[in-house]
Amino acid sequence: MKSIEEDIRNRDFQPVYLLYGEESYLKRQYRQKLKEALSAQGDTMNCACFEGKNISPGELIDLAETLPFFADYRLILAENSGFFKKSCEELADYLKQVPPTTIFVFVEEEVDKRGKMYKAVKKAGRAVEFARQADALLMQWALGRMKRENKKITQNAMQLFLEKTGNDMENIDRELEKLFCYTLGKDAITAEDVENICTGQTTGKIFEMVNHIAEGRKKQALELYYDLLALKEPPMRILFLVARQFQILFQVKELGRQGHDRKFIAAKAGIPEFSVNRNLAQAGRFTLEGLESAVAGCVQAEEDIKTGNMDAQMAVELLVVSSAGGGL
Repeated sequence: MKSIEEDIRNRDFQPVYLLYGEESYLKRQYRQKLKEALSAQGDTMNCACFEGKNISPGELIDLAETLPFFADYRLILAENSGFFKKSCEELADYLKQVPPTTIFVFVEEEVDKRGKMYKAVKKAGRAVEFARQADALLMQWALGRMKRENKKITQNAMQLFLEKTGNDMENIDRELEKLFCYTLGKDAITAEDVENICTGQTTGKIFEMVNHIAEGRKKQALELYYDLLALKEPPMRILFLVARQFQILFQVKELGRQGHDRKFIAAKAGIPEFSVNRNLAQAGRFTLEGLESAVAGCVQAEEDIKTGNMDAQMAVELLVVSSAGGGL
Protein backbone atom coordinates (compact mmCIF):
# COMPACT_ATOMS: atom_id res chain seq x y z
CA MET A 1 0.00 0.00 0.00
CA LYS A 2 2.84 2.36 0.82
CA SER A 3 4.32 1.73 -2.62
CA ILE A 4 1.11 2.93 -4.28
CA GLU A 5 1.03 6.01 -2.05
CA GLU A 6 4.61 6.81 -3.07
CA ASP A 7 3.84 6.35 -6.78
CA ILE A 8 0.92 8.77 -6.51
CA ARG A 9 2.88 11.29 -4.45
CA ASN A 10 5.88 11.21 -6.82
CA ARG A 11 3.77 10.97 -9.99
CA ASP A 12 5.95 8.00 -10.94
CA PHE A 13 3.51 5.31 -12.03
CA GLN A 14 4.01 1.65 -12.92
CA PRO A 15 2.63 0.29 -16.22
CA VAL A 16 0.35 -2.13 -14.38
CA TYR A 17 -1.15 -2.55 -10.91
CA LEU A 18 -2.90 -5.57 -9.43
CA LEU A 19 -5.00 -4.99 -6.30
CA TYR A 20 -6.17 -8.28 -4.81
CA GLY A 21 -7.24 -9.94 -1.57
CA GLU A 22 -10.13 -10.26 0.88
CA GLU A 23 -10.26 -6.69 2.18
CA SER A 24 -12.63 -5.09 -0.31
CA TYR A 25 -12.77 -1.74 1.52
CA LEU A 26 -9.04 -1.08 1.08
CA LYS A 27 -9.08 -2.35 -2.51
CA ARG A 28 -11.85 0.10 -3.32
CA GLN A 29 -9.99 2.96 -1.60
CA TYR A 30 -6.76 2.39 -3.50
CA ARG A 31 -8.52 1.76 -6.79
CA GLN A 32 -10.17 5.17 -6.37
CA LYS A 33 -6.88 6.84 -5.42
CA LEU A 34 -5.22 5.52 -8.56
CA LYS A 35 -8.19 6.48 -10.71
CA GLU A 36 -8.22 10.05 -9.38
CA ALA A 37 -4.45 10.37 -9.80
CA LEU A 38 -4.43 9.05 -13.37
CA SER A 39 -7.56 10.58 -14.91
CA ALA A 40 -9.66 13.70 -14.55
CA GLN A 41 -13.13 13.35 -13.08
CA GLY A 42 -15.64 12.39 -15.76
CA ASP A 43 -12.94 11.76 -18.40
CA THR A 44 -14.51 8.77 -20.16
CA MET A 45 -12.31 9.32 -23.20
CA ASN A 46 -9.07 8.40 -21.43
CA CYS A 47 -10.43 6.18 -18.67
CA ALA A 48 -12.04 2.86 -19.63
CA CYS A 49 -13.65 0.64 -16.97
CA PHE A 50 -14.44 -3.05 -17.47
CA GLU A 51 -15.99 -5.59 -15.12
CA GLY A 52 -16.75 -9.32 -15.18
CA LYS A 53 -15.38 -12.46 -16.72
CA ASN A 54 -16.41 -11.66 -20.30
CA ILE A 55 -13.77 -8.99 -20.85
CA SER A 56 -11.93 -9.44 -24.15
CA PRO A 57 -8.11 -9.36 -23.77
CA GLY A 58 -7.85 -8.25 -27.40
CA GLU A 59 -10.10 -5.25 -26.72
CA LEU A 60 -7.92 -4.19 -23.79
CA ILE A 61 -4.77 -4.49 -25.90
CA ASP A 62 -6.26 -2.48 -28.77
CA LEU A 63 -7.32 0.22 -26.33
CA ALA A 64 -3.88 0.25 -24.70
CA GLU A 65 -2.29 0.97 -28.07
CA THR A 66 -4.39 4.11 -28.50
CA LEU A 67 -2.72 7.36 -27.41
CA PRO A 68 -4.52 9.39 -24.72
CA PHE A 69 -6.41 12.48 -25.89
CA PHE A 70 -5.05 15.68 -24.28
CA ALA A 71 -4.01 13.75 -21.18
CA ASP A 72 -0.83 12.20 -19.78
CA TYR A 73 -2.21 8.68 -19.45
CA ARG A 74 -4.81 6.28 -20.73
CA LEU A 75 -6.19 4.31 -17.76
CA ILE A 76 -7.63 0.82 -18.26
CA LEU A 77 -9.41 -0.46 -15.16
CA ALA A 78 -10.54 -4.11 -15.10
CA GLU A 79 -12.36 -5.62 -12.10
CA ASN A 80 -13.09 -9.27 -11.32
CA SER A 81 -11.89 -10.27 -14.78
CA GLY A 82 -10.84 -13.79 -13.82
CA PHE A 83 -7.62 -13.30 -15.82
CA PHE A 84 -5.60 -14.22 -12.73
CA LYS A 85 -7.39 -17.52 -12.16
CA LYS A 86 -7.21 -18.82 -15.72
CA SER A 87 -4.65 -18.75 -18.50
CA CYS A 88 -4.52 -15.47 -20.44
CA GLU A 89 -1.21 -15.71 -22.28
CA GLU A 90 -2.03 -13.01 -24.83
CA LEU A 91 -2.47 -10.33 -22.16
CA ALA A 92 0.37 -11.68 -20.00
CA ASP A 93 2.77 -11.34 -22.95
CA TYR A 94 1.48 -7.85 -23.74
CA LEU A 95 2.20 -6.59 -20.20
CA LYS A 96 5.90 -6.89 -21.00
CA GLN A 97 5.61 -4.03 -23.52
CA VAL A 98 2.86 -1.65 -22.34
CA PRO A 99 3.21 1.82 -23.93
CA PRO A 100 4.42 4.49 -21.46
CA THR A 101 1.16 6.41 -21.89
CA THR A 102 -1.05 3.47 -20.81
CA ILE A 103 -1.60 2.16 -17.28
CA PHE A 104 -3.54 -0.97 -16.36
CA VAL A 105 -5.24 -1.40 -12.98
CA PHE A 106 -6.64 -4.86 -12.21
CA VAL A 107 -8.83 -5.41 -9.14
CA GLU A 108 -9.39 -9.06 -8.21
CA GLU A 109 -10.59 -11.12 -5.26
CA GLU A 110 -8.48 -14.19 -5.96
CA VAL A 111 -5.30 -14.76 -7.92
CA ASP A 112 -3.18 -17.75 -8.81
CA LYS A 113 0.36 -16.72 -7.96
CA ARG A 114 1.69 -19.53 -10.16
CA GLY A 115 -0.08 -18.12 -13.23
CA LYS A 116 1.48 -16.12 -16.05
CA MET A 117 -0.66 -13.03 -15.42
CA TYR A 118 0.41 -12.70 -11.80
CA LYS A 119 4.07 -13.25 -12.69
CA ALA A 120 3.80 -10.72 -15.54
CA VAL A 121 2.39 -8.05 -13.20
CA LYS A 122 5.04 -8.75 -10.57
CA LYS A 123 7.73 -8.26 -13.19
CA ALA A 124 6.25 -5.23 -14.97
CA GLY A 125 4.49 -3.38 -12.15
CA ARG A 126 3.02 -3.83 -8.67
CA ALA A 127 0.92 -6.66 -7.22
CA VAL A 128 -0.48 -5.54 -3.86
CA GLU A 129 -2.41 -7.86 -1.57
CA PHE A 130 -5.12 -6.40 0.66
CA ALA A 131 -5.57 -8.93 3.44
CA ARG A 132 -7.77 -8.67 6.52
CA GLN A 133 -6.18 -6.18 8.88
CA ALA A 134 -4.78 -7.04 12.32
CA ASP A 135 -6.94 -6.25 15.36
CA ALA A 136 -4.63 -3.48 16.57
CA LEU A 137 -4.73 -1.73 13.17
CA LEU A 138 -8.51 -2.01 12.96
CA MET A 139 -8.89 -0.50 16.41
CA GLN A 140 -6.45 2.29 15.55
CA TRP A 141 -8.31 3.02 12.32
CA ALA A 142 -11.73 3.06 14.01
CA LEU A 143 -10.42 5.29 16.80
CA GLY A 144 -9.01 7.65 14.17
CA ARG A 145 -12.44 7.88 12.55
CA MET A 146 -14.00 8.62 15.94
CA LYS A 147 -11.43 11.28 16.72
CA ARG A 148 -12.24 13.08 13.48
CA GLU A 149 -15.89 13.09 14.58
CA ASN A 150 -14.85 14.39 18.04
CA LYS A 151 -16.12 11.21 19.70
CA LYS A 152 -14.69 9.40 22.72
CA ILE A 153 -15.18 5.74 23.56
CA THR A 154 -14.06 3.43 26.36
CA GLN A 155 -11.89 0.40 25.64
CA ASN A 156 -14.72 -1.97 26.67
CA ALA A 157 -17.19 -0.25 24.34
CA MET A 158 -14.66 -0.36 21.48
CA GLN A 159 -14.05 -4.07 22.00
CA LEU A 160 -17.80 -4.68 22.03
CA PHE A 161 -18.10 -2.69 18.78
CA LEU A 162 -15.40 -4.77 17.05
CA GLU A 163 -16.89 -8.01 18.35
CA LYS A 164 -20.17 -7.03 16.71
CA THR A 165 -18.70 -5.81 13.42
CA GLY A 166 -15.97 -8.39 12.87
CA ASN A 167 -12.78 -7.56 10.96
CA ASP A 168 -14.34 -6.49 7.66
CA MET A 169 -13.46 -2.81 7.20
CA GLU A 170 -16.44 -2.20 4.93
CA ASN A 171 -18.79 -3.41 7.66
CA ILE A 172 -16.91 -1.44 10.32
CA ASP A 173 -17.20 1.71 8.19
CA ARG A 174 -20.93 1.16 7.71
CA GLU A 175 -21.54 0.56 11.43
CA LEU A 176 -19.44 3.60 12.39
CA GLU A 177 -21.64 5.83 10.24
CA LYS A 178 -24.74 4.45 11.97
CA LEU A 179 -23.14 4.97 15.37
CA PHE A 180 -22.16 8.58 14.59
CA CYS A 181 -25.71 9.40 13.49
CA TYR A 182 -27.19 7.71 16.56
CA THR A 183 -24.91 9.62 18.96
CA LEU A 184 -25.29 13.00 17.25
CA GLY A 185 -24.91 15.68 19.91
CA LYS A 186 -23.04 13.38 22.31
CA ASP A 187 -19.31 13.51 22.99
CA ALA A 188 -18.92 9.94 24.21
CA ILE A 189 -20.05 6.61 22.76
CA THR A 190 -21.11 4.07 25.36
CA ALA A 191 -21.47 0.29 25.31
CA GLU A 192 -25.22 0.87 25.48
CA ASP A 193 -25.07 2.93 22.28
CA VAL A 194 -23.18 0.10 20.57
CA GLU A 195 -25.73 -2.47 21.76
CA ASN A 196 -28.64 -0.31 20.61
CA ILE A 197 -27.50 0.52 17.10
CA CYS A 198 -24.80 -1.87 15.85
CA THR A 199 -25.97 -4.97 14.03
CA GLY A 200 -24.23 -8.18 15.03
CA GLN A 201 -22.77 -10.10 12.11
CA THR A 202 -23.79 -13.64 11.28
CA THR A 203 -20.76 -14.86 13.23
CA GLY A 204 -22.13 -13.10 16.32
CA LYS A 205 -25.41 -14.96 16.00
CA ILE A 206 -23.51 -18.22 15.56
CA PHE A 207 -21.58 -17.52 18.78
CA GLU A 208 -24.86 -16.90 20.61
CA MET A 209 -26.36 -20.07 19.11
CA VAL A 210 -23.43 -22.12 20.40
CA ASN A 211 -23.94 -20.50 23.82
CA HIS A 212 -27.52 -21.79 23.81
CA ILE A 213 -26.33 -25.23 22.69
CA ALA A 214 -23.80 -25.30 25.54
CA GLU A 215 -26.52 -24.53 28.07
CA GLY A 216 -29.05 -26.96 26.60
CA ARG A 217 -31.44 -24.25 25.36
CA LYS A 218 -32.59 -25.97 22.18
CA LYS A 219 -35.53 -23.65 21.61
CA GLN A 220 -33.43 -20.48 21.72
CA ALA A 221 -30.72 -22.07 19.55
CA LEU A 222 -33.31 -23.06 16.94
CA GLU A 223 -34.86 -19.59 17.02
CA LEU A 224 -31.48 -18.09 16.11
CA TYR A 225 -31.09 -20.66 13.35
CA TYR A 226 -34.49 -19.71 11.91
CA ASP A 227 -33.52 -16.00 12.18
CA LEU A 228 -30.43 -16.69 10.07
CA LEU A 229 -32.51 -18.56 7.51
CA ALA A 230 -34.91 -15.60 7.38
CA LEU A 231 -31.89 -13.38 6.64
CA LYS A 232 -31.23 -15.60 3.58
CA GLU A 233 -28.16 -17.29 5.06
CA PRO A 234 -27.71 -20.66 3.29
CA PRO A 235 -27.87 -23.68 5.66
CA MET A 236 -24.48 -24.88 4.39
CA ARG A 237 -22.85 -21.58 5.37
CA ILE A 238 -24.49 -21.77 8.80
CA LEU A 239 -23.16 -25.32 9.16
CA PHE A 240 -19.67 -24.18 8.17
CA LEU A 241 -19.71 -21.37 10.73
CA VAL A 242 -21.05 -23.61 13.52
CA ALA A 243 -18.35 -26.20 12.75
CA ARG A 244 -15.70 -23.46 12.70
CA GLN A 245 -16.84 -22.17 16.10
CA PHE A 246 -16.68 -25.64 17.64
CA GLN A 247 -13.17 -26.08 16.18
CA ILE A 248 -12.10 -22.72 17.64
CA LEU A 249 -13.51 -23.71 21.04
CA PHE A 250 -11.63 -27.01 20.96
CA GLN A 251 -8.37 -25.19 20.15
CA VAL A 252 -8.69 -22.44 22.75
CA LYS A 253 -9.73 -24.90 25.44
CA GLU A 254 -6.74 -27.15 24.77
CA LEU A 255 -4.30 -24.23 24.46
CA GLY A 256 -5.71 -22.61 27.59
CA ARG A 257 -5.29 -25.91 29.46
CA GLN A 258 -1.64 -25.92 28.37
CA GLY A 259 -1.17 -22.47 29.92
CA HIS A 260 -0.59 -20.37 26.80
CA ASP A 261 -1.27 -16.62 26.86
CA ARG A 262 -3.98 -14.76 24.92
CA LYS A 263 -1.68 -13.63 22.12
CA PHE A 264 -0.49 -17.17 21.41
CA ILE A 265 -4.03 -18.60 21.58
CA ALA A 266 -5.34 -15.90 19.22
CA ALA A 267 -2.60 -16.60 16.67
CA LYS A 268 -3.09 -20.37 16.76
CA ALA A 269 -6.91 -20.27 16.69
CA GLY A 270 -7.08 -17.50 14.07
CA ILE A 271 -9.25 -15.18 16.16
CA PRO A 272 -8.85 -11.56 17.40
CA GLU A 273 -6.90 -11.31 20.64
CA PHE A 274 -9.69 -9.36 22.33
CA SER A 275 -12.13 -12.24 21.75
CA VAL A 276 -9.96 -14.93 23.38
CA ASN A 277 -11.48 -14.49 26.84
CA ARG A 278 -15.06 -14.86 25.69
CA ASN A 279 -14.15 -17.94 23.62
CA LEU A 280 -12.37 -19.43 26.62
CA ALA A 281 -15.48 -18.74 28.70
CA GLN A 282 -17.70 -20.44 26.12
CA ALA A 283 -15.29 -23.37 25.79
CA GLY A 284 -15.47 -23.80 29.55
CA ARG A 285 -19.09 -24.89 29.19
CA PHE A 286 -17.99 -27.93 27.18
CA THR A 287 -15.66 -30.84 27.84
CA LEU A 288 -12.96 -31.59 25.26
CA GLU A 289 -14.82 -34.80 24.46
CA GLY A 290 -18.04 -32.84 23.99
CA LEU A 291 -16.35 -30.47 21.55
CA GLU A 292 -14.82 -33.37 19.62
CA SER A 293 -18.28 -34.92 19.39
CA ALA A 294 -19.79 -31.62 18.20
CA VAL A 295 -17.16 -31.27 15.45
CA ALA A 296 -17.78 -34.88 14.39
CA GLY A 297 -21.52 -34.13 14.27
CA CYS A 298 -20.87 -31.22 11.91
CA VAL A 299 -18.75 -33.44 9.64
CA GLN A 300 -21.51 -36.05 9.58
CA ALA A 301 -24.15 -33.44 8.78
CA GLU A 302 -22.07 -32.15 5.86
CA GLU A 303 -21.62 -35.69 4.55
CA ASP A 304 -25.36 -36.39 4.82
CA ILE A 305 -26.11 -33.24 2.82
CA LYS A 306 -23.49 -33.84 0.12
CA THR A 307 -24.51 -37.47 -0.39
CA GLY A 308 -28.18 -36.50 -0.65
CA ASN A 309 -29.20 -38.44 2.46
CA MET A 310 -30.71 -35.35 4.04
CA ASP A 311 -31.99 -31.90 3.14
CA ALA A 312 -29.51 -29.18 4.17
CA GLN A 313 -31.96 -27.18 6.29
CA MET A 314 -33.16 -30.27 8.15
CA ALA A 315 -29.61 -31.59 8.67
CA VAL A 316 -28.50 -28.40 10.43
CA GLU A 317 -31.71 -28.31 12.47
CA LEU A 318 -31.10 -31.87 13.69
CA LEU A 319 -27.48 -31.01 14.46
CA VAL A 320 -28.57 -28.14 16.71
CA VAL A 321 -31.11 -30.33 18.51
CA SER A 322 -28.74 -33.26 19.01
CA SER A 323 -25.82 -31.04 20.13
CA ALA A 324 -27.84 -29.36 22.92
CA GLY A 325 -28.71 -31.20 26.09
CA GLY A 326 -31.97 -30.75 27.97
CA GLY A 327 -35.46 -30.31 26.65
CA LEU A 328 -37.26 -27.68 24.64
